[in-house]
Amino acid sequence: MSGHSKWSTIKHKKAGKDARRGKLFTKLIREITVAAKTGGGDVNANSRLRLAVNNARGNNMPTDTIKRAINKGIGGDDGQDYETVIYEGYGPNRIAVVVEALTDNRNRTIASLRTAFNKFDGTLGGPNTVLYMFDRKGVLRIPTSAIDEDRLTETILEAGAEDLDTDQADYVVTCPLEALEEVKAALEQHGIEIRTAELAQIPQTRVMIDDKEQAEQVLGFLELLEEDDDVQNVFSNFDLSDAVVAALGE
Repeated sequence: MSGHSKWSTIKHKKAGKDARRGKLFTKLIREITVAAKTGGGDVNANSRLRLAVNNARGNNMPTDTIKRAINKGIGGDDGQDYETVIYEGYGPNRIAVVVEALTDNRNRTIASLRTAFNKFDGTLGGPNTVLYMFDRKGVLRIPTSAIDEDRLTETILEAGAEDLDTDQADYVVTCPLEALEEVKAALEQHGIEIRTAELAQIPQTRVMIDDKEQAEQVLGFLELLEEDDDVQNVFSNFDLSDAVVAALGE
């Protein structure tokens, strides 16, 4: 089983750095708050909240911070009405990009994203411009120290997973959207630590970038998108060659 992209490895490393400087925590708190507001504060009855809380814990968010975000959501009196919006388009080198945002002002968000796309000679498109190239999947990260790979493979396959790869310190498990809860439950039943469990847009095919300058342009574009406070997730269909990864020093 394979298929994990090298860009995902770089992105995950960056997420750890974001967490340390607070950027990632801000996004995680917003997702928890919105999930609690829309589906209630019970993690057992609210699958979106359950995923958000698990992701926050996987990124070492303090329990008190999580509780405050949930309470803010179920209180519903913060004066902000966030909605989930998906934006699509082509970035530099014609990579397909899907951006998931939580915003209380669509005009602000789309203006910011359009500026980012234009800066890198990209094109912000309409609905289904590139989304048809992606499949919505469940993705779980398990520390490699938590379990032997053969045992993990057996456990997740029985639960309905379809892909397993190794990302340095983590195993990365991909499963159909409808199997995420079952795979997660199977791992928990076997006492296997889960670092994060989330939903992601997985490209059906990937475009390989083997030029360092092009890679730097693409990564700069994606970083600019991810720095936007309204942006929760950015997905793309490109990958980096081993030579480029080495040249970038990642």
